[in-house]
Formats: sequence, structure tokens, C-alpha cells
Amino acid sequence: MSTAALPSPDFAWFDRGRLGLFIHWGVYALPARHEWVQNREHIRPEDYEIYSEHFDPDLFDARGLARQAREAGFTYAVLTTKHHDGFCLWDSTLTDYTAPRTRAGRDLVREFVDAFRAEGLRIGFYHSLIDWHHPDFTVDGVHPLRDDPAEVSLNGERDLGVYRKYLHGQVRELLTGYGQVDYLFFDFSYSQGIGGLPGKGAAEWGSAELLTLIRDLQPGCIVNDRLELGGDVATPEQYQPVVTPTDDSGNPVRWEACQTLNGSWGYDRDNLNDKSSDLLLRMLVDTVSKNGNMLLNIGPDARGAIDARTQERLTDLASWFRLHGRSIYGAGPSEFSPPTDIRYTQNGDRLYVHVFAWPFVHLHLPGLGGRVRYAQLLADGSEVPFQVHLPDHDQPNQHTQPVGLGRDTVTLHLPVRAPNTPVPVIEIFLTS
Repeated sequence: MSTAALPSPDFAWFDRGRLGLFIHWGVYALPARHEWVQNREHIRPEDYEIYSEHFDPDLFDARGLARQAREAGFTYAVLTTKHHDGFCLWDSTLTDYTAPRTRAGRDLVREFVDAFRAEGLRIGFYHSLIDWHHPDFTVDGVHPLRDDPAEVSLNGERDLGVYRKYLHGQVRELLTGYGQVDYLFFDFSYSQGIGGLPGKGAAEWGSAELLTLIRDLQPGCIVNDRLELGGDVATPEQYQPVVTPTDDSGNPVRWEACQTLNGSWGYDRDNLNDKSSDLLLRMLVDTVSKNGNMLLNIGPDARGAIDARTQERLTDLASWFRLHGRSIYGAGPSEFSPPTDIRYTQNGDRLYVHVFAWPFVHLHLPGLGGRVRYAQLLADGSEVPFQVHLPDHDQPNQHTQPVGLGRDTVTLHLPVRAPNTPVPVIEIFLTS
């Protein structure tokens, strides 16, 4: 079966939901020095196992986190079932390197699925294509042992086909053991090679066969773009696209901006490069205005708790979404072009004006002449008066009226003081 003939997944929830929670969690939370600590510090797999021996997440509260995620505006969540270090958060029958076989003593994927599904969030699994723990995973340019000539020389004794069967077997476990899975986020392909060593891509992963397996087991499941097959969703990471992403033919694609709070995906104790709540919300709004979703990451610590700075961000998101959620959910790019420091989202006949820099009294919106029926601050539903701009010579008093604007400009009359919210939103009801 060709990939073109495979069933089409369900995109309706994804296109409406706009904000997803990424949860990077595993034994790398114990060293607390970035989720790539094994790679960065060239830690041998047998030495890295000390972290699994001490993995005891006694404070992990899946139900509490799921409730908090829903309140903070998230509509779906993606958990790292296995990261590059190979440690599995579920009770895999294909390896002993799993959470239930540590002091944790339980299936953490099951707890995540049950809790988040109960709160009405869609379920996604991150699954690494890479596995530095598996004995048949050949040493390549991203492997912790890449600089050890003796280990590289043993690649001829490793059978990547055995690992490929293991990879597909674990995906089968995840797609048959937890009910409906809405999203699979694979990570990642590098067939071009790194550091002078061969890489791995679609051929090495058996990506075509893997996708066929997924479509057979879960036809509605969305799959990201890191299998080297194109994918259902483009996933730019750690940057904000300045324009809507497109394919090679210039056509807009479905996309999701993958963002961290501080530059690290896993728990990183001494990393204080936190993005402010204001910046996170501006990034979200900018993404939706370009018809994308944002997948925002948190990294629980070694005991499964969420640190205070992350808690603060989630609380701020909850406050903003309680008042402004309808400018995001189900909204997308507008037919109109916004002025500087403004981002538009639109849902049918409602245009949402997100104000990144609050102006003095007047906000001029070109191109809306004859299209505005009513305007209000979304935070409290209070009316925002407006006028359609007149030619300069027709202004009754040019000393107090805006001049130099086009005839199609609508001028909103705003209070001097901005609403007490990180990103104020004006809701405009459009005429047909």
C-alpha cells in the first residue's frame, strides 16, 4: 500500500484546538541538565542506568496536572513515552527499561492517558525513533558514544533490523493498549548523517511500513513530519515563522510551533531563561494568526512535580484564556491585513484584534471601512466606539481628528489605560 492510499486522519479537533501541552519527562529529570545530557556528556548506557535506579516520581499527580492543563487553555497533550535515552514510561513487554520496573512501580503513560482524557483533552504520544540504550542501535553522529572508535567499530556486529522490529513493536503496544490515540509525534530523522557518521532516516526506521501500521491500528491518528515521509503536520521547533509555512510548491501547510518555556525540553534545574507569560501569549496569537497551533512544553522534575515558575505561567494562561479563549479556539488567519503591533485572528464574522502595544486613544485599522458592525473589549464586553475615516478636507476639526489616513480606515476609540491583561483583545462583529 502506498502512503497516498492510506486513510486520512481526523484534523477537526486539531484545527480548532490551537494550543497543545508538550510534556517531556523521563529519567533525564534526575541529572536535571537538559534531556540531551547523555549525549552532551558522552555518558555510557550502563553508567546512565543509575538514573533509572533512582527514578521515584512520588509527587506525580496526573489528575491534578490534567485539570490544570484544561484550565490553562490546552486542548490536547503530548507525553514523551520514550525519549532518545530509551527509557519507557509505560509497561512495555519488549524491554525491562521501563518505569514500572523502577521505584516508580507503575505505568505512567496509563496515568497520563486516563487523567487527560477524563478532562476532555485529546491524547498524543511523543515517541523517539532514536534509542541509545538498545544494543542493536548503531552508533551514529548523535549517539553518546560517537567519539569512541572502539564502539563505532562494533557497528558491524549490531543489527539495525532487530532495532527496527523493536521500534515497530513498541508503537504497536502504544496504539493498542491505551484506546484512541489522536496524535503521534515522532522524533527525529537525520539521514544526511552527522559528524562524518552515517545517519538514519525513513529507510532505517522502516517509516513507510510504520505509517501503514499506524493507519491500520488508528486510522484517525495524526502523524507529524519527522518520519521523512512528509507527514500530516509540519513541526518547526524553537523559532517563530515570520510567514505561514508552505510546502515545496508554495502551498500553506498544517503546522504546529513547538516551543519551550526556557530553551530546554526536559527539567533543567539551573536554567532561568524563562519566557514571560506575555511573550508566550504573543507567540500563541502570532501562531494562530498564521493558521498554526502551538505545542508548549513543560518538564516535570524528578519527583514528578511542576516547578514554581512553570506553575506561574500556567496560572497566567488560565486567567487570559478564561476571558479571551474565543479569539483562539476555532479561529485562524483573517482576510484583513493588520497594522504594526497588531495580530488578527478571525472566526466567521468575528474579527479579533490582539493588541501587542497599546496605543494612545486611537487605533487605526485600514481596510475595514464599511465592514464593522460593532466592537467591544473582549475582556469585559464593554463597547469600543469607532468611526469610518473621512477625507481630510471633510474632518470637522482637523486639530482633534486623525488625518492622513485612507478612506477605508476604521478608527477605534480606546481608553487611555489598557485592560489589565498581557494581550488585550478587541472583538469586532463584521457586516456581511
